[in-house]
Amino acid sequence: MITLKEFMELVDYRITEGSQYYCDAYGANAYSLDSWNGKHDDGGHSLSIVFDTQTQEVFEVTVCDYTINKAYRLLGYGYREVAEASPEAWDDVNWIDLEVEDDFIEKAQAIIAGEHFDERVQVPLNLSKEDTFKMMQMAHERDLTLNQFIEEVLRNMIECNDPAFLDDWK
Repeated sequence: MITLKEFMELVDYRITEGSQYYCDAYGANAYSLDSWNGKHDDGGHSLSIVFDTQTQEVFEVTVCDYTINKAYRLLGYGYREVAEASPEAWDDVNWIDLEVEDDFIEKAQAIIAGEHFDERVQVPLNLSKEDTFKMMQMAHERDLTLNQFIEEVLRNMIECNDPAFLDDWK
């Protein structure tokens, strides 16, 4: 999870607000720091971090791009119930939950700079050497890069909601 130091560096130490954060899952010492550039359109963005004032544990970080109405958040390990309890960032805009710290940082840096960024969500995969080699072979047979192949596999798994479909590709 991103640390307070990393967050502060990301927002260039520009904190515009702070307040107690009331969420049962985070406990009584939860506090939020916010960095907002003062706009809600034409390049408007905000970043927030919620952490424990005693232990410094970070519960979540968020970045909102008001120009394209996108809201991303990265939750600390063990706080998925928060995502289920509060899926909406603001009116008709749901949170997009990220899984990879670097994905959050890349999106946040681009949003702050007003640059285009890859809106897809990075997914961490832990594959054995054997599975990686098999997938490389399958990708080669289809004239795809390994990344393209894995993306296609994941899309198909999501669409058919059946991990056994991979058996048909072998």
